[in-house]
Amino acid sequence: MPITITMPRLSDTMEQGTVVAWHVKEGDTVSAGDVIADIETDKATMELESFDDGVVAKLGIQAGETVNVGETIVVLAEDGEDVAEAAKTAGSSSGSSAPAKKQESGSDEGGGTATMAPPSDSTSAHSSNGSANGNDRVFASPLARKIADEHNLALSNINGSGPSGRIVKKDVEQALASGGAAAPAAAAQSASAPAPMLPVTGATLESRNVSLSNMRATIARRLVESKTTIPHYQVTVSVRLDALMALRAELNDQLQSQGVKLSVNDFLVRACALAMHEHPYVNSSWNDKGPSIDLHGHVNVGVAVALPEERGGGLVVASINSADQIGLRQISAETKRLAKKAREKGLSPEELSGSTFTISNLGMFGVDHFTAIVNPPNAAILAVGRAIEKPFVDYDDEGNAELVIGHEMSMTMSSDHRIIDGAMAAQYLNSVKSMLESPASLLV
Repeated sequence: MPITITMPRLSDTMEQGTVVAWHVKEGDTVSAGDVIADIETDKATMELESFDDGVVAKLGIQAGETVNVGETIVVLAEDGEDVAEAAKTAGSSSGSSAPAKKQESGSDEGGGTATMAPPSDSTSAHSSNGSANGNDRVFASPLARKIADEHNLALSNINGSGPSGRIVKKDVEQALASGGAAAPAAAAQSASAPAPMLPVTGATLESRNVSLSNMRATIARRLVESKTTIPHYQVTVSVRLDALMALRAELNDQLQSQGVKLSVNDFLVRACALAMHEHPYVNSSWNDKGPSIDLHGHVNVGVAVALPEERGGGLVVASINSADQIGLRQISAETKRLAKKAREKGLSPEELSGSTFTISNLGMFGVDHFTAIVNPPNAAILAVGRAIEKPFVDYDDEGNAELVIGHEMSMTMSSDHRIIDGAMAAQYLNSVKSMLESPASLLV
């Protein structure tokens, strides 16, 4: 019997999926674990793996086409089965086999490794040699990048045979077989050279229209939905960070030999999570049935992660589960793991869902202050700026004023006014502020 693989449900909100690129063609032999396609969902682009050995009898759709979850996208002929007959049989049959059901589960075993892919605007963003618009960006499949990195092979030296010049696994393997090695010194120097601060005199920008990827379209839809259905308002507080930065430096010195380096954001995640026990309505969601409010018994802090352009850009929210039950070291390790995975391979549906509160930190980009849009179904989101060195008036034990230099950070919480009123938001932020300014409380 032919093996029918359908468009899997790779996220909890996914209704349709787009085949960005096929890594196989009809007649190819595949083994279990081989990546057969890149699937773009409403949240990310993920690799689709085969769960069986077989021969590709039929590709149900072309690269770039979008179909509903559950529709057939590829048919495999089992060992010894007539390929042409398998394609005909599958074309006249409905329903999916066990392998397809496994792929719809969304688990790490069933859904493949979630991997961010380049933008889908192949007509304008791709060229025959894999570069984009004359710059040094190289478009390659995630698996090809991984193999190239492992062998210190420069992708810029490889001609891609995939769609629109995309470099795929076999291209890297052929380069290695032909004696491909580390990137030449000239290429390495070019990669490390700083980008010019100003454009070349006389250079002009190109006018063009860029189609939205599924993820970008979903972000746009959800943000419009959030701003038009959730009554937003913002409350801002400033936090003195001198005590926290001193404690952080001391802890990092002690933990350096263990490879642990705590960030200000790690302290922030823990403070926000612990403050939920005093202010449970901040850790809740609006329920249209009733209507009512769902108070969550778990505290999952979502951390916004910006994706690099070579992974398609955009923003994802990685969930640090039970953040109120783990310490700073665990929070630091989990944040780094999720951010690295998001930027290099992509997060699983489980890692992208389940947050009950979100933190968006733009301090590392030099931003002093900003406001964020609530991430449904969360009731609030915290926008965090950088630590600014500035003068303060402090008082000694005798009440004498003195001018000192310290660090201050701005935090702005956007809230759903149906759930959180102004006083409630102010009280929550003051609890977070108190813990950050007396950071020893975050160690216990």
